[in-house]
Order: sequence, then structure tokens, then C-alpha cells
Amino acid sequence: MELQNFIGGKWISNEGLETIPVVNPANSEQLATVPLSTKRQVEEAVACAKKAQKSWALTPAPKRADFLYEIGHRLKEKKEYLAQILTKEMGKVIEEARGEVQEGIDMAYYMAGEGRRLFGETTPSELADKFAMSVRAPIGVVGLITPWNFPIAIATWKSFPALVAGNTFVWKPATETPMMAYEMAKIFEEAGLPDGVANIVFGAGSTVGTELIEHPDVKVISFTGSTETGSKIAELGGRHLKKVSLEMGGKNAVIVMEDADLQLAVEGIIWSAFGTAGQRCTACSRVIVHKDVKSKLEQMLVKEISKLTIGDGLDPTIKIGPVINGASLEKINHYVQVGEQEGATLLVGGKTLTSPPFNKGFYFEPTVFTNVKNDMVIAQQEIFGPVLSIIEVASLEEAIEVNNSVKFGLSSSIFSQDVNKIFKAQRDLDTGIVYVNAGTTGAEIHLPFGGTKGTGNGHRDSGQAALDVYTEWKSIYVDYSGKLQRAQIDTEN
Repeated sequence: MELQNFIGGKWISNEGLETIPVVNPANSEQLATVPLSTKRQVEEAVACAKKAQKSWALTPAPKRADFLYEIGHRLKEKKEYLAQILTKEMGKVIEEARGEVQEGIDMAYYMAGEGRRLFGETTPSELADKFAMSVRAPIGVVGLITPWNFPIAIATWKSFPALVAGNTFVWKPATETPMMAYEMAKIFEEAGLPDGVANIVFGAGSTVGTELIEHPDVKVISFTGSTETGSKIAELGGRHLKKVSLEMGGKNAVIVMEDADLQLAVEGIIWSAFGTAGQRCTACSRVIVHKDVKSKLEQMLVKEISKLTIGDGLDPTIKIGPVINGASLEKINHYVQVGEQEGATLLVGGKTLTSPPFNKGFYFEPTVFTNVKNDMVIAQQEIFGPVLSIIEVASLEEAIEVNNSVKFGLSSSIFSQDVNKIFKAQRDLDTGIVYVNAGTTGAEIHLPFGGTKGTGNGHRDSGQAALDVYTEWKSIYVDYSGKLQRAQIDTEN
């Protein structure tokens, strides 16, 4: 299959463009080829988006929402088909792939509902015979840059609120998982979205991404990816006075107190740490455990990890699929070696799987380090793989301090049956998301998603808060007094 850019409602030939293979990480089978677009394709896409934006913005918001309802319906019809493709190109197990497609369905219906809200505010004026209100206004052309680990979910978090708010967009998906973007483009086309409203340009971040950020007609950039790349985007976007929304890395922790339900905690830790082979920005990579239950928790973890099946995610009995590529394997292996050199104790795992049936894919064992000190590299840096560090603490206060000591602030979790500890933790944990008696993953689409510190820059994906990224507030004053009234001056009259 040869994937093509979708620009101005048309599929564009790849003639003259370099293409690269799209590979199944489970077995290295080539699935498709994807073009590496140039500045020219980005310029064409932005021009089409700009041309379509005014008409789209003038379309009543409930009518724009109707397109999202239709897109959601088509996602629902194709759920299993899309999930199968998602597993093939990204590697996550089929159960998770189905869940991700469902997230896109949910987001379509939720944001479609905003078409009949998009609430502003009315307020009293300080002057007689004067009306005051604020409304949301679309910004224009939006640039979307999305990662490979959630190729449908994150794309819908960004594109659907942009659309319902009256913006058009140019989307640069990750080159590792372009097939999902290709399928989404077909759904946009089938749903009858007007030409130029949704545009998809494949290619490298250094070319397509940079051109989107620098293009003067792109007013908003929404990016999900590494903190290092996001920082560069913020700097570059700032030079052009763009609104930049960043959702970046995490070093998320599960806190297990001495009164916790340990079986529940183990289930939450394993799902959070090893689901998607640890390749989630919300993945649990630290367990901060009270010293009184540390030994027992470790024994239970090792026992449950031994039951995990590894392999091709299309097999419904498999619990852990491959990581995305060889470069990720090398990075994960490097961090494991660093952990051992720092003096952490390898409790389980720690190796790349190279024997059949794993030799054609990119597989890494579920890995747990214990006796980890908080200042170790493996306790501070994002690994983005199935590697977990266990850190011992003596109190809730110490646990919160350890949790907050990293540069990231996306997700955190506490397992406890003490309501006082729970309320202190949810107040003092400095992350954008806090879970109680659950793991660090499982965000729902109607609440804001994002983090603090090195995880983001104050904006949020998902929920009603996402509309703030794609709209500007406009304040409107209507004076029907028939005379000039000056605010703050004529208030005594």
C-alpha cells in the first residue's frame, strides 16, 4: 500500500517524493510506504486550509458538529478494522487498540455536543443601557503534530475540538504510524467534510513539522511528544507569536501505602507499567512503596509478571506487544544498563528477547528494579518502555516528596484505604492527573488531559478545556443608551 497526502480534499501523488517503509514491529513485515513530504506540500496544505477556513467558521457550529457525529458513526462502524491496523503498525495488543479507537469515537460524540454549547458569558455592565458579553471565536489554521503511540486517540483529541470551534487544520502524523492517519483521512472524506478543512501531510518533523511551526498562516500548534522536542517547538513558536499547546513526557508514580489493598495495587501497577509495553506518557515507571509492605508487594509483582504473555498483539491471549522499533530497544537496554551500574537491584527481566518467535520483532522483557534511590537516572528520566523502579519510603509525606521530585508532572496514583491520606495526596501531588486506588493510566475524554512542569505549558487536550487551545475570547459591548458612555468615568451618572 502506498500512502498519499490528503490536501484540499484530494489525494496527492507521491511523484518526486522519497518514500520509506511502514513496518510491523511485531515481525518486521512491511505494511506500506509513506512519503517524506517537503516544504512545498506543507505550503499547499496550509493554503487549502486557509482558503477553507472562513467558510467553515461561518458554518453554524451545530452544523459543524453534524460532521463530527458522522465521523464518530463511521469510526464506530470500522472499529474492529481500525483496531487491527493499529495493532499491526504500532504493536499494542488488540484489546488496547480497540480501546483507543473507542476513545476516538467518544471524542467525536463529545465534541459534537459542544457544537450546541461553545458557551461564552453574559455579564452586567457597570453603565446603564449597556450589554456586555464574551464569545469564543475560531483562530484560523491549526497545525497538529501527533506521536506514534496513540495514533488515533491523540489525533482526535486535537482535531475534533479544532473543527467544532471553526478552525481548519494541517496534521503531521508520526512516520511510524501513518496508516491510522490515512484511514482517518478516508473517514473525513466519506463524512463529506468540506475540501481543505482537514489536511494530512506525511513526513519528518525536521521538515514538515518545522515548516508548520514557522508558516505565518498557521496560528496554533498542538504537539504531543518528548519534552526535548516540545521545548524546541515552544521556542520556535514563540518567535512567531503562535499559540503553542504542548503535551510531553512523564515519570509517573504509583504510591502504595501500608494500608493499601496490595492485590489491587499490583493489578494497577502491572496495567500501568506494562500496558502498551510501557510506551505511554502516563505509564507508571516508579512505584513509591511504604517500607512495611515493600517486600510483600515485590513478591506479588514478580509472581504476576511471570504470568504475562509476550508476542504479536493480534493474538488475543497476548498481554504485552513489541516496542515500536530497534531504536527504542536500544534506548531501553541502555537505561537498564545504567540502572545496574547505579547499583539498583534487577528484580525481574532486563533483556531484549531475540530467540524465536521474537527474533523478527522488537521485544523487551517486563523489567523491575528494586532498591532504587530517588536520585538515580532510572528514577528521574523517562524511559518509555516496560521498565519499573521501586523506591522505598517511610511516610506519606516522603512519598509525596519523592513523587514531586522529578521534572515531569503528568500522572500520579495512590493506593490507600485512609481517606485522610487520600485527600492530602490528591491535594499535594503536583501532577495534572491524580488517581486514587487505580493505576496512572485511564484518562476519560470529558476531563482535561495534561500536566505540569516539564510535561506541558499550561494547555490541556480533551474535555471542554481543549476548546481554549483552539479559540480566542472576544468581548463584546453593546451600548443602546443613545449617548457616549465612558467606562470607569461615567459610572456616577
